[in-house]
Amino acid sequence: MIKRMLPLLIGLSVCAAVAAQVAPATSTSTARTVQTTTTTTWTTQAPTGALSEDAIKTAIANAGYKEVKGLKFKDGVWRSKARGGNHKWVKLAVGPVNGVVYPADAPSRLNKNEVNAKLAAAGYQNIKDIEFDHGLWSAEAKTPHGTDVDLLVDPNDGAVVAQSHD
Repeated sequence: MIKRMLPLLIGLSVCAAVAAQVAPATSTSTARTVQTTTTTTWTTQAPTGALSEDAIKTAIANAGYKEVKGLKFKDGVWRSKARGGNHKWVKLAVGPVNGVVYPADAPSRLNKNEVNAKLAAAGYQNIKDIEFDHGLWSAEAKTPHGTDVDLLVDPNDGAVVAQSHD
């Protein structure tokens, strides 16, 4: 009887492990989708619900940078130069809603295939032209409703930082 139960127990263990890995990704994807709806267009002004310029400067300072220069909203995110602790100037992008600072010279924790998978899990389709540049991933895709969009994606967790309609 034990010999017959062993394959069943192994199968249930594998299914439980897969379900445990899939369930959090689904709930995380839902949260990311909500975030993308707050950053819908790339204009010269930050979207509704975005952090103020002062809050962005505070986020940059909290990330360890000083002497912020040229802070402006461009291409869906706040962009500036700032001097780090090593006294070198670094180009930065800052998420307009989440306030996360993305140094242009920082490496990505995700690779191209992982970014593609994260976007697909968030409901995007026909994902193409995925590139890592200036501290963020960029991609072109279609929303679940079929709208063409350009995306900026967090290099650490794959969350959509900004979205623009083509």
